[in-house]
Amino acid sequence: MAESSIVMILFGSFLVLLVMGAPVTVALGVAALSSFLYLDQNPIKFVQIAFTSVGSFPLMALPSFILAGALMEAAGISKRLVHLAESFAGPVTGGISAAAVLACMFFGAISGSGPATTAAVGMLMIPAMVNRGYDKGYASAVTASSGGLGIVIPPSIPMVIFGISAIGLTVPPEAIAAHGEFQSVSITKLFVAGFLPGVVISCSLLLLNYIRCKRLGYRGTEGGWDFANIMDAFKTGFWSIMAPLVILGGIYSGFFTPTESAIVAIFYTLFVGTFIHRELTWKDLFRSLETTTWLSGRVLLILFTATVFGRLLVENQIPAIVAESMLSVTDNLYVIWFLIIAFLLFVGMFMETLAAIMILTPVLLPVTYNLGIDPIHFGIVMVCSLSIGFSTPPLGENLFVASGISNISLEEVTVKALPFAAMSTVAVFIIAFFPEIALFLPRLLGY
Repeated sequence: MAESSIVMILFGSFLVLLVMGAPVTVALGVAALSSFLYLDQNPIKFVQIAFTSVGSFPLMALPSFILAGALMEAAGISKRLVHLAESFAGPVTGGISAAAVLACMFFGAISGSGPATTAAVGMLMIPAMVNRGYDKGYASAVTASSGGLGIVIPPSIPMVIFGISAIGLTVPPEAIAAHGEFQSVSITKLFVAGFLPGVVISCSLLLLNYIRCKRLGYRGTEGGWDFANIMDAFKTGFWSIMAPLVILGGIYSGFFTPTESAIVAIFYTLFVGTFIHRELTWKDLFRSLETTTWLSGRVLLILFTATVFGRLLVENQIPAIVAESMLSVTDNLYVIWFLIIAFLLFVGMFMETLAAIMILTPVLLPVTYNLGIDPIHFGIVMVCSLSIGFSTPPLGENLFVASGISNISLEEVTVKALPFAAMSTVAVFIIAFFPEIALFLPRLLGY
């Protein structure tokens, strides 16, 4: 009975505040504090739990990757990566829109953010597609849908947040008794595991893009590939290509941790932007720092309150109740995967990705432990599922960004983006049903 009243207070006040239009941080904080007062616990515990949540070393990667992404935009690295992807378009049907997907993959490997990837690629690729005769709505839709790759291709800010949320959770003893020991969660493992699932989603988007472009008559260039242009793009973009290679190569080889790789990325970008491209000005530097401060502050405030919210859930056995109720419906692994992914897709439509991860990880991870699902595999499926929320209404941040760049209605972009969202969903189910897609690389590299 006590558990049900806590759930009512915790989720009831949270949902009421969201409906009233309160920011997610305020809704989480007030809901958690109301529960503390109802349980007659000292509110100072609220502050202690929250303070501990933002004091972890891996969390340093968060502002560092945000700053690295902002600096790369200012230093001209992102536009050179996009130009390189565009040079590969050639005579292939839908080549230029396929180049937009590839550009999102490139930029995702340095930004870690969905809207940032959509903005950086969209500013250059949407006008380029329109110049080749593409409909503005389609050009915006393919860019918005591919922007979600920004959080799937490592490094990824949501993976950092999932890692921090999962590291603090203990594995239920009954899960160990049934399935043996589980591997530990680390941000490095998540980054390594995210690469192949990112490729699977990219390939699904490229396939659908080819089919739709063939039907719409969007052809490639007449004269085949311009190898001189490709070589020129390689030459001008050499230092830009090195950026994701330095970041991912360092992490995958174990040469440095994700947190250290973010610091390396910052110094690399400062060097390239100042001495090689010579495009980075003091004004750009201060604007990047301002962006980083604003975004980091937002994320840390959500983390601050969501950790307390999650702790209350765990202390009141809510994850165990959820696991029990799901397992009472069915113990078929594929059906439960279907229920989890459908739930995450629904949540992703209405809630910010980072808040969703911090709230739902303490609830869903124990359920997956009880089913014998690897925590790294679950983390990747969770991030992939929530990445689709960037291009689905009503929250769809990527849709807003693409609509603003192309100056057309949000409705038109949304209608043309939905088939891509459906295709990405199919890719997520493939990743969920075949764990080796996520777990092969970490095992190969000795993680």
